[in-house]
Amino acid sequence: MEKLRLGVVGVGSVVREIYQYLYYRSDYSHLLDVVAVADPNDQFRNWFCDTFNIPAERRFKDYREMFAKVKLEAAQINTPDHIHAAPTIAALEAGLDVLVPKPTAATVKDTHAMLQAAKRTGKLLGIDFHKREDPRIKEAEARYQSGRYGRFQAGVWYMLDKLMIADPNHVPMFFATPNFAERNTPISFLTVHMCDALIKIVDLRPVEVRSVGFSHKLPSLSPVAVKGFDLCDTEIIFANGAVAHIITGWHLPNTAHATTVQSSRMICSEAMFDLGIDTPGLHELHPDGIFEVNPLFKNFEKDGTVTGYGISSPGRIYQKFIANHNGQLTAKVREQMMNPTSLGFYTSLVLQGAEESLSQGKPIADGVTRGVSIDLKALLSRELGSEALSEYGY
Repeated sequence: MEKLRLGVVGVGSVVREIYQYLYYRSDYSHLLDVVAVADPNDQFRNWFCDTFNIPAERRFKDYREMFAKVKLEAAQINTPDHIHAAPTIAALEAGLDVLVPKPTAATVKDTHAMLQAAKRTGKLLGIDFHKREDPRIKEAEARYQSGRYGRFQAGVWYMLDKLMIADPNHVPMFFATPNFAERNTPISFLTVHMCDALIKIVDLRPVEVRSVGFSHKLPSLSPVAVKGFDLCDTEIIFANGAVAHIITGWHLPNTAHATTVQSSRMICSEAMFDLGIDTPGLHELHPDGIFEVNPLFKNFEKDGTVTGYGISSPGRIYQKFIANHNGQLTAKVREQMMNPTSLGFYTSLVLQGAEESLSQGKPIADGVTRGVSIDLKALLSRELGSEALSEYGY
């Protein structure tokens, strides 16, 4: 097999911003034949299918109908996070390999169900945490796991978006729904990136989570105010006693030098290292402003090709799908793909714990909610039963 017959479930903002380029303008496009699309939103479905010449008989509102009527080898599930599980499980049970954008799911119960479906069907499941392909993250992982830095002790990570990301009053609106920042938090949208990158580097199990949420800027917006958090600080304690703070938000001034301002500092027993994610290498002083441009994530080449780790991350997962179809995927690579860390289980556990921490928290000042401490082992036992604890190292 040289090309996968791919069915795409959901063609909203994440496809507009990233995956359309993977499918049609990347070094991986020759591996993918998008033969059918399912999306209940007529506008999104028609935009994508009209743009890329998907015939009318292969345009569906319901993914179940697409799986039943079209011969496919793989599916990509681009739905909102909280409804990843059902179409993913349906695709796996239809005999398809499946790629899902981060996070795996919004809850550990859904994440576990997806992992179990992949194990039961023998099909491959890949989660596109694209920061894993950032060369800076990969280098930090290799150096940390070589023992160069000693034992991880404490770290601070931050990822802060411009206000335009969450502001329903911004024209044009960045995301498709005006209530985006009420239905989501910086934890579900941003903390997920940094949490997964951190876990990938240190390869440690999280054991406890506590969050603090700040709600000052979004409620002050006009004419449409937003009932949601501007900023969240999530404290994670790991099995070795290390602690990390992941600070995420979406209320920076729109004049900020990048859409996302982000970086980290890691302190270990033998060394300290910084990840200058916020300085990707192209610094502009321009009449329009001062900008940090990140060609590492998404780079538009002169010949029309789009490159960068935002493209290579899912592209490499599809390469493994094809290798598996051709009997060329080694047992070692398959095991590395399908373990709980690679499939985002611990990231989902932290995210659910962080959200529960805030939902059970109490106001400690105007617009500030201090969450409760969440024991992740207890959360896991409550959601999946005590028999699941050993499966995930608890």
